[in-house]
Amino acid sequence: MKYNQMKRIDKILQNKDYNKYIKKIKKFEKDREFCKHNMKHFLDVCRIAYITSLEEELGIEKELIYAAGLLHDVGRWKQYKESIPHEVASAELAMDILMDSGFSICEAESIKHAILNHRKGDGSKDTLSDIIYKADKLSRNCFCCKQEQNCNWSLEKKNLTIKI
Repeated sequence: MKYNQMKRIDKILQNKDYNKYIKKIKKFEKDREFCKHNMKHFLDVCRIAYITSLEEELGIEKELIYAAGLLHDVGRWKQYKESIPHEVASAELAMDILMDSGFSICEAESIKHAILNHRKGDGSKDTLSDIIYKADKLSRNCFCCKQEQNCNWSLEKKNLTIKI
């Protein structure tokens, strides 16, 4: 099997600022008992969103999906430190990383839009925003979380079964 190279995604993963932000999130979430915002979560979001795009035949470019998934929570540390909503901080921080990684302005704006809307959705269907929003929620494995009983997510939001 031949795997597609995603050179722009590799550039995100190698970006010094991206890695600095990931370390800051890890530091702030060191004692966090609930879902963490780490590479496992980011990749789960990427993969669920990509599978959704394939299954629904949306034709969204894989690198756009992975860029949005990897960057959607990158500003989480700013929420902890400066009380800036993390979707706003993430969208702002993502732009330089995307430009440095070779994405066009148009692509970066689409990714930024998805990041800004990953917490509430934007009401659209079959878009990058829509699949990142859904994937972010579906990525949480509440059904096997030892903190599920203490979590403040409503029962309607919790993933108590595997959904796709």
